[in-house]
Amino acid sequence: MSAAAGGLRQLLTAAVTAGVAEARAAVFGHALNPTGKRAATKLLRKKFIGEQLAQWYPYDIKRDDPIVMAREEKERLAKLEMLKRRGKGPPKKGQGRRAVKRNK
Repeated sequence: MSAAAGGLRQLLTAAVTAGVAEARAAVFGHALNPTGKRAATKLLRKKFIGEQLAQWYPYDIKRDDPIVMAREEKERLAKLEMLKRRGKGPPKKGQGRRAVKRNK
């Protein structure tokens, strides 16, 4: 009887250990790999690069729309004109900070 009880205890212990491992993997987001075979989890955790990264983000349709681009360009020019009227616009070519330093 003790041999059967020992086998049952081992079976029960193995089941509890497996259950705890599964729960830990679910809670902490780990990949469960009880057999120890090679898996692609390490590769899948890596950051996306190149084409994969480009596929992740949706296609920006407004860049191809000439109406949207024209409106953005008008807004940019209007803002630039407003800054120039206030005296905050970009300096003329050759009149920037570096040119002023050189003349001193």
